[in-house]
Amino acid sequence: MSKKVFSLDFEGKKLIVETGEIAKQADGACLIRLNDTVILSTACCADEPKDGDFFPLTVGYEEKQYAVGKIPGSFLRREGRPGEHATLTARLIDRPIRPMFSEGFRNEVQIVNTVMSVDPDATPEMAAMFGSSLALGISDIPFDGPIAGVYVGRVDGQYVINPTTEQKEKSDLNLAVAGTKKAINMVEAGANELSEEEMLGAIMFGHEAIKKLCAFQEQIIAEIGKPKRVVELYTIPQELIDEVASLCKERIVKSVSIVDKLERQDAIDAIEKEVAELYENKEYPDEKTKNFTVKQVKEVMEGFVRDEVRRLITYDKVRPDGRKLDEIRPLDAQVDLLPRTHGSAMFTRGQTQVISVCTLGAQNDEQIIDNLTDEDTKRFMHHYNFPPFSVGEIGRMGTPGRREIGHGALGERALSYVIPSYEEFPYTIRVVAEVCESNGSSSQASICASCMALMAAGVPIRKPVVGIAMGLITSGPVEEGYPYTILTDIQGLEDHLGDMDFKVAGTKDGITALQMDIKIKGITEEILRKALVQAHSAREKIMKVVTDCIPEPRKEVSKWAPKMATFNIDPEKIRDIIGPQGKVINDIIAKCNDVKIDINDDGKVVIYHTDRESINKAKEMIENIVRVAKVGEIFEGTVVRIESFGCFVNLFGNVDGLCHVSKLLHTRVNHPKDVVKIGQKLKVIVTDIDEKGRINLSHKEFEPKPSKPEKVEIKIETPEENHD
Repeated sequence: MSKKVFSLDFEGKKLIVETGEIAKQADGACLIRLNDTVILSTACCADEPKDGDFFPLTVGYEEKQYAVGKIPGSFLRREGRPGEHATLTARLIDRPIRPMFSEGFRNEVQIVNTVMSVDPDATPEMAAMFGSSLALGISDIPFDGPIAGVYVGRVDGQYVINPTTEQKEKSDLNLAVAGTKKAINMVEAGANELSEEEMLGAIMFGHEAIKKLCAFQEQIIAEIGKPKRVVELYTIPQELIDEVASLCKERIVKSVSIVDKLERQDAIDAIEKEVAELYENKEYPDEKTKNFTVKQVKEVMEGFVRDEVRRLITYDKVRPDGRKLDEIRPLDAQVDLLPRTHGSAMFTRGQTQVISVCTLGAQNDEQIIDNLTDEDTKRFMHHYNFPPFSVGEIGRMGTPGRREIGHGALGERALSYVIPSYEEFPYTIRVVAEVCESNGSSSQASICASCMALMAAGVPIRKPVVGIAMGLITSGPVEEGYPYTILTDIQGLEDHLGDMDFKVAGTKDGITALQMDIKIKGITEEILRKALVQAHSAREKIMKVVTDCIPEPRKEVSKWAPKMATFNIDPEKIRDIIGPQGKVINDIIAKCNDVKIDINDDGKVVIYHTDRESINKAKEMIENIVRVAKVGEIFEGTVVRIESFGCFVNLFGNVDGLCHVSKLLHTRVNHPKDVVKIGQKLKVIVTDIDEKGRINLSHKEFEPKPSKPEKVEIKIETPEENHD
């Protein structure tokens, strides 16, 4: 195929698509140019299906440092594993694309987005999402797209598509929304307390722009798209389904209604084990056939569970644990569980439990960001850990995966809007959410626990933030009128078997974070509106439990947290504090019990330590270094050197002045050593500072003046006077 170029004027930017020249051996490839942002998107599909029970889709977002004119900072000077931003962006692209493949598709698909040039005002993330969909669309890979996505901001009350860097700084909304030309299928948002209607308005505003991008893709696909290959979809023979149903369906259906998670799962597991063993003991032509058949039998039984859960909720309006559709599981909130931490809290919702711990640090504890965004450091960090014991399993421990990174970022986004500025609270803040037990919605429980941990640590957040997860169960395509049910506070089973996971976090006054993932091809505005309203009511109930536990942030930080002192110095004096190769500041740190010292370019100094005396000592040492003597200023100095012409007196720090021999006493002094000695404290006043900065001192003003002899009048009489 020869090179083809397509272009679209989109929201004030030029969107150009080039195909047929680069990466021609990929199943689908396109070069996306959005102003000066350039993304190479490719898609490849395996010829044979994988032997598994899920669709093996991999989406990559490769950030190349050359795209912003940087050389990687690693030891090897080359890009390593994807950073947090790249991982989150890959998830952002994966989520709207995955539902667009047919059920039973098992061929491995890999999408790679290589970021080759970045214009900060032309979002590479959404260009990559567009490119991923188009690469699939023009390939022979079966794909029910296209999809597209946009960022939506809100500046001065007006919605903006793909806002520029300047607009982002002014925006009270950061919304990523994706979908098809007919429906929304992914939402990710952070907001400064927007109402439900404002958030819904932003989503639908974004969808109008998405329609244009989908239409543009359809135009390109119609012209150069390859015919789709025929792929055999994975199915289970109907006769096997009927056979397994006769053995266990009735018992499985009954077990689904057991309220307790572990008891329910144990009952279902026992039935599945019994039936699986029955098939394992049958005769097969070979081991491969045996394993494949047993695997299908287990899938059939899982299908019985799924169908019964969905039937109960959709038609009978009955949930597996017996709750009402809008009912929240039992709640519990506690603080101060961990005595030596700076702030700790535990939030429990049913069988989901999270302990969050807040740690306060100095400014130099900020996270250094090394990606293609304009963010260099991060002062507030929220991390999420999901150990296997939280679901009663054995599994891998160690480096966080995409799920942990994503849930941590969601909590960080939800809480970031209430975190005080550095000027208000000059600390680096890290919160770690440890999931101790999970039965659905652990990410939202982590937001609740982390909010309480922040308040317990004395972080003056503007308002408390809580979160809730909403679910959706459909009986068929909603747009065709099939009934559906929206669920409040979904548990693990409802999340696993449902069609939507819709997480909403916010304060009492508005939404601060939103995340929606669906397994169907899209949802309507009506469903979004109902879910948001239902979530608002749930947040109010959770908020009461949280604020009953800890109504407001502590007035003081923990005794174990670093205390601080802040003051300002002349920026010209910073080099004096640092000293050659950091010698001066390191000496201060060593002499003051390892205090932490942050000095900003504007001259703001922040000193941190758990011991107030160490802080005060370091502050005094710094102030002495930057202090400038003034004429008329009085000091209690120390004599450090004696010469024949006078003595040198240390005033503060490394600053000395000369007290001339004539300025020691009111009377004549032959030699200064007759009056003073080394190490003696001497009160002096600054009398003069010459053009070279040399300081002249005087002590005699503090010595009593010698008394003057009384004048005696002697009268001499003349002879003439005597005669008289």
